Amino acid sequence: MQLSPLQSRLAASLIASCLVIVLYLFLFAPQFALAADLAQISNILEDVPFYDIKDATESVDARAPSYEPDFSLFDRSIIGRVSDEINSLQLDNPTTANISPASTIAYVFEAASVSGRSIQEPDILHELRKRSNGTQELVQGEGEDNEDDELSPDLGLVQRQTPSKTLYISVNTCDQPGRISPDQTTVGPPQLTLYVSTSSENTSPGPGGDQGTQKSVAFDEGAATYNVSLDGNVYFSISAPNVSETDFDTTMLYNYEVTVSLDGYYYSYDSVSQPNLYWVDSDASSSLLTTRNLTSRSEEVISTLPYTVFVQNTANSNINGIRKSFCGLSKWAQIRPLDNGGGQTTMGLRQGGKSNLTMQEFYITGLNASTNYTGIVALNTSLSLQKRQSSGSGGGGVIVYKGVNFSTKPKTRYAVPGNTSKFPNGTALAAFYDNYTQTMWDNFDKVLQQTACEAPPTQRYSLVRNCTDCMQDYKNWLCSVAIPRCEDFSSPNPALQIRNIGAAFPNGSFVDQKMREDLGKMKAYNESRNVEIDKVIEPGPYKELLPCDYLCYELVKSCPASMGFSCPMPHSKFGFNTSYAVLDKGKELSCNYPGSGYFPSAATIVAVSWVGMAALILAPLLLVL
Repeated sequence: MQLSPLQSRLAASLIASCLVIVLYLFLFAPQFALAADLAQISNILEDVPFYDIKDATESVDARAPSYEPDFSLFDRSIIGRVSDEINSLQLDNPTTANISPASTIAYVFEAASVSGRSIQEPDILHELRKRSNGTQELVQGEGEDNEDDELSPDLGLVQRQTPSKTLYISVNTCDQPGRISPDQTTVGPPQLTLYVSTSSENTSPGPGGDQGTQKSVAFDEGAATYNVSLDGNVYFSISAPNVSETDFDTTMLYNYEVTVSLDGYYYSYDSVSQPNLYWVDSDASSSLLTTRNLTSRSEEVISTLPYTVFVQNTANSNINGIRKSFCGLSKWAQIRPLDNGGGQTTMGLRQGGKSNLTMQEFYITGLNASTNYTGIVALNTSLSLQKRQSSGSGGGGVIVYKGVNFSTKPKTRYAVPGNTSKFPNGTALAAFYDNYTQTMWDNFDKVLQQTACEAPPTQRYSLVRNCTDCMQDYKNWLCSVAIPRCEDFSSPNPALQIRNIGAAFPNGSFVDQKMREDLGKMKAYNESRNVEIDKVIEPGPYKELLPCDYLCYELVKSCPASMGFSCPMPHSKFGFNTSYAVLDKGKELSCNYPGSGYFPSAATIVAVSWVGMAALILAPLLLVL
């Protein structure tokens, strides 16, 4: 049937109207709008605790004159304001403050200052779904196998829960009330206290607060640390105690530095039984200290000094109460880095030992004779090679380590034979030993160059050793033999070998006549091992710590037989007992080797650079071979 023109227009109009209605329903129908917004609502509420929409909306009356948006949906940390009396802190931002005795300063770290994703672990996700009967079910989220992955009709999407991060709080005391009497050394100023709360009912924890909602941490030698899960705002306070006006100057305030971090403690203290600092040796006015190895492989490179050292006379009480505080030591230790870059410490990195590993050395000057000292090191973790390689976090910080005690000697005697009348300063004495060892090295190097070091393995002088081994073992041997480590002649140590007994001391005096008659006829007692020492330095009698025998044996094993190196056998008639000594790990120091030092634990050997024993009084130690 053919439609008239009027009917055709009517039909077209009806069809267009139907299409408009369908388009309207598709775009604006309520059921479609709810379905489209569900994913958005899920995203918005992803990091918000589970709530019941009916309960939340019934508690709000937007028409009330005193209306305030106090939704149970959101925590007060998001829409509320922290009290003006509470100080907010930012991550990894050290904050200092003064505090009077018997007062408290409150802080808060707001969870809302960190994005929800960054304070949660993204590795394992779960969804909390609510059934129609009111029960809840925790199911696996994305990335895990889940048989019930599709939402069933009786399940409503509630929230995806993730584990919270940990907030690390660290506080250091930088200053404290001083003692009125300098003779008062037994009692230190009372310590500060850290109070921590995660309850919204206790936003200012402190003395007298609800012990059920707060945790108190007493400072230990000026340091306090505490960690807590960052599920919401964290409130904490620093409280100063009452201070006796009889013993301390109460007009002096406490000063502290507080830091919060998500990567770990910004300030910490390591009280391990084996400290990170070792005493190598001392004379009357200086000392050499070293860290343990900073690297585990010789190819690892450290370009920046990671450690700072502090030295304190043990009779001085200035650092009592702040021995574990980095900022306290930085301000009050007798020997510390100065703001202008000066100080009494010369630091450097050295590679040495059998594995050619890196350690940091400290040469301390300006010490008093016959005095006991404590050395303490602090590590900047952002400059630590091990820290950077083992930790994925970008946070830095400082670790203060347990100190090591050492003493200076009663007389100004170097660790190498010296003569102040001919070599009045360490630089001149160092130049002598440096020039001598450099000459010996040059001669050795010329001979080694005649060896086919780069030949195929079957044509080399050894299948287990090479020229690199030979060079390293020669360095170790040369350092211990050409630069003898000595002690005062008055030392009672039976392991020491008497040298140059018939010569006069630099002051013109001699050794006891009977001793000279008994021992002076034997060459090993009547002259130095290195004849240039007697000719040029003329040190007079001294006692030498003999090199370890294994240095000679390793040299013979590593170098070509054509070089002619040989070693005396123990107890042989060729003078083993006056040339070498056997390493005894059960004794404090039984023989000299590159890295020999005085250790708190005699069973431990620390690798110091092979030139480290050249001269303890030298700031840059001599040899760079």
